[in-house]
Amino acid sequence: MRKLRLPMGDEIPVLGQGTWRMGEQASKRGDEVRALQLGLELGMNLIDTAEMYAEGKSEEVVAEAIAGKRDQVFLVTKVLPSNAARKAVVQAAERSLKRLKTDRIDLYLLHWRGGVPLAETLAGFMDLQQAGKTRGFGVSNFDVNDMKEWLALTAGIAGGAKATQTNQVLYNVGTRGIDFDLLPFQAKAGIPVMAYSPLAQGRLPKSAALKGVAARHHVTVGQVMLAWCLRSKSVFAVPKTSRLEGVRENAAAGDLKLTEQDLAEIDRDFPPPARAKPLEML
Repeated sequence: MRKLRLPMGDEIPVLGQGTWRMGEQASKRGDEVRALQLGLELGMNLIDTAEMYAEGKSEEVVAEAIAGKRDQVFLVTKVLPSNAARKAVVQAAERSLKRLKTDRIDLYLLHWRGGVPLAETLAGFMDLQQAGKTRGFGVSNFDVNDMKEWLALTAGIAGGAKATQTNQVLYNVGTRGIDFDLLPFQAKAGIPVMAYSPLAQGRLPKSAALKGVAARHHVTVGQVMLAWCLRSKSVFAVPKTSRLEGVRENAAAGDLKLTEQDLAEIDRDFPPPARAKPLEML
């Protein structure tokens, strides 16, 4: 699978695995664990979770899936804005580490911006990194102005702009407002975008263009949507599925290259933004 290099130097697959809503039902846990394990076997060795997902139970599902394979996994989790003060960030990370049954988090993100000053969160992130409990940090659901404020803060620390590894945002063919400003801003700054819900949470849009492109390449509409997200070299995505066949389809999409004709047809059904829009989030 194609790789993307983060500012910290790690190479990650352009397709990882999301875990939102995993852990909510005990009866589905076995399927969720098996799906994540299959994804690892197929090269999707980045797993994204969060302390918010199923009140921490998603992290426990991940722990089970990666047991005995921790060194093969690039592990991402997120802290709630209510836990974003300096000491609270450290305490939240330690709880996540316990649930994940690991001694380190590869990438720790602020889930979205809340009322805590960003400087407080950054200080907590630095404390964690210096203690070896996290290897890198980033943000999620930040718009251009948020990113500018965040990067101004990180300018004063080691690594500067390269200290921030990603901004995880909602991005798919039907939600592409970031194409106007955020995506080019981050590309210029050298900070990749992590796309969540690239498959629109399974609610695939009805589109003659998507169906036509899928038929031409002998793939599914979902695979076309993933390939569309990955058309930019500064984007990687974390689709979520608990179906083994869905995992296989997602992994195969990493090799799908869309043509200029494909992209033009998709643009006609899903026009690129002509102006800045408020950042959308779930």
